[in-house]
Amino acid sequence: MKNNKMVQPRNASPVLLLGAFSSSSATRRNGASLSERVYQALKQDIIRGVFRPGEALSEKDLAKRYRGSRTPVREAAVRLQQENLMQIVANRGYFITQITIQNVNEIYDFRAAVEGGAADLAAQCSWDPGAIERLQELAQTEYGRDDRESHVRFIEIDTEFHIGIAQLTRNPLLVRAVADMRCQMERIMFASLDIGYHGELPSSEHRGIVEAIQKRDAQLARKRMCDHIYISKDKVLRVATRGSRL
Repeated sequence: MKNNKMVQPRNASPVLLLGAFSSSSATRRNGASLSERVYQALKQDIIRGVFRPGEALSEKDLAKRYRGSRTPVREAAVRLQQENLMQIVANRGYFITQITIQNVNEIYDFRAAVEGGAADLAAQCSWDPGAIERLQELAQTEYGRDDRESHVRFIEIDTEFHIGIAQLTRNPLLVRAVADMRCQMERIMFASLDIGYHGELPSSEHRGIVEAIQKRDAQLARKRMCDHIYISKDKVLRVATRGSRL
């Protein structure tokens, strides 16, 4: 749920809009669109657990599933391997990466370092009051205990909330780092749903983070963000160590 606006840089050269594309230009553009479509669809299916951790996938089957040729599938697989969602094994095919305890620890430690810093910086930046109001609205989101659809909606809102905190910093590198890690977090959250763990609502934690940013208390904003992340980590690890495999 990324709502980043694309803004033309200052002093950028004017864009020339041509009346028609050559056939080769149109072909390249269509190819790029197909590649992106396959990438996005496959990525979403991995995150949402359509393909299980460790599952083997063939290029031919993926091309059929996503209605494309093998080339866009191959390009998507390379990108997903870079994001640690898929592994390419020569002469064997593609494999969905496992979610291990070590992965979970590394993801949450990364989040604490990056998102704690983002909350700290956000409290020191000037921001649009409307952005804070949106974060307050997102922080109120709840879900039904046995309502999967509302849980899926919450996962999307949670992503918007955490990326929204990073966006307050106006630092594109921080925004990118948080956004890139969200695919890993969403995958963990969907895996938790699949084993029957729905978690506890973090709304009070979210509200506390926004409140600290509003008060311009950078140290408290960092602490509350880190506490929130490590509370979530402890919940996930408790489920995993009870014998349920993510």
